[in-house]
Amino acid sequence: MRTPSRLASRVTCLEQSMFQETLGFIGGGNMARSLVGGLLARGLPARQVIVSDPVTMQRELLTTQLGVRVTDDNAIVARAAGVLLFAVKPQQLALVAKQLVPAITHRPLVISIAAGIRTADLQRWLGGLPVVRAMPNSPALKGCGVTGLYATEAVSQAGKKLAETILGAVGPALWIAQEEQMDVVTAVSGSGPAYFFLLIEMLESVGVELGLAPEVSRRLAMETAFGAGQMAHAATEPASTLRAQVTSKGGTTEAALQLLEAAGVRAIFTDAIAAAAKRSAELAEEFGKS
Repeated sequence: MRTPSRLASRVTCLEQSMFQETLGFIGGGNMARSLVGGLLARGLPARQVIVSDPVTMQRELLTTQLGVRVTDDNAIVARAAGVLLFAVKPQQLALVAKQLVPAITHRPLVISIAAGIRTADLQRWLGGLPVVRAMPNSPALKGCGVTGLYATEAVSQAGKKLAETILGAVGPALWIAQEEQMDVVTAVSGSGPAYFFLLIEMLESVGVELGLAPEVSRRLAMETAFGAGQMAHAATEPASTLRAQVTSKGGTTEAALQLLEAAGVRAIFTDAIAAAAKRSAELAEEFGKS
């Protein structure tokens, strides 16, 4: 838990870097609402945020839950925003971006959380604006995500700090040196929650097969995953050390791990994550041709 002094320093940083800018969201879905909520909790005034979304229910949630300005007109947001954040589906982004060009007569910082859209393509659609590409993952919806960030050369240091602050509202934000690495970020952290959910699912299922009541097996699997994640998050040691610390010689854990190693679990994961990264690159190529 953050101490009051640390939270105060985060709010001060936010005030210094953001309160002069209007933050505009194109798209008001779950991830956008999570970002807005995180920023408001850290001191950003609701009047500094404007969100466009074509769905009436989404706009109502934004006004009733968060109190920010809403519209169904993307151009209104584009004209007002000093920071323009795209939170639309990747296959929609080309059309949405191109339609906004006439409305953007200034030079806002553009942030995209649309998975798989390369910065060169977004710059081409928007006429060369400075672009930051972001890859948050689904735990950001609970304020405990992690985001990979990549900035084009046109983004200033102040712009990079601003993007880091915005995405940092839902968890740590980490900079990536080459944009090609975003495909690996997608494979490791973007898709990563599904790998852990699969493990929880398998633990639960096997527990039931071996005689546990379903509700007991489910709780054991979930709480074990939560506890292990908490330990890993708090530790300064690598995961390999933590694993060794809970693996007694000749014990039950060692028996299970030896079988997993013999079955090639490391090679399976290597192949799986490589496949996810490859697919990420393929989708970026596909979306870029839109």
